[in-house]
Amino acid sequence: MIDRIDAELRQHAKADPRVKALQTLPGVGQFTALMMVAEIGDITRFPSARKLASWAGLTPTVRGSDLTVRHGHISKQGSAWLRWVLNQAAQTAKRSPEFAATYSSIAKRRGKKIATIAIARKLLTRAYHLLAEMQATSTNEPPQRP
Repeated sequence: MIDRIDAELRQHAKADPRVKALQTLPGVGQFTALMMVAEIGDITRFPSARKLASWAGLTPTVRGSDLTVRHGHISKQGSAWLRWVLNQAAQTAKRSPEFAATYSSIAKRRGKKIATIAIARKLLTRAYHLLAEMQATSTNEPPQRP
């Protein structure tokens, strides 16, 4: 039964062009790309990559009053599955040449866990731009900028 479901997932991944595009990101394989496509859905729901990151719960909470502003942990609003799969992808992506320097500089200042979440957000931002570009080319419209 597991082999049959696994084969169906692989077949679905090969047929979806969005999955192929997402697999170009470091740390993103077939399963990760399928999860991202399933959780994000239609990319046009989000006007910007920031809105998508906020929806996914990968942005810090901000509490402020007058001149006092406090930035907290990530908000954890939105899809827990998307956060999990991006965190797993970030574990591999942080060792890739594209993200290694960013990861090490953030890890020195803020710690390894915060740096990994930062890489996960960068992956999600790149995924947004890949999917938005695919959507724009398929509809022959220029991508909307906020």
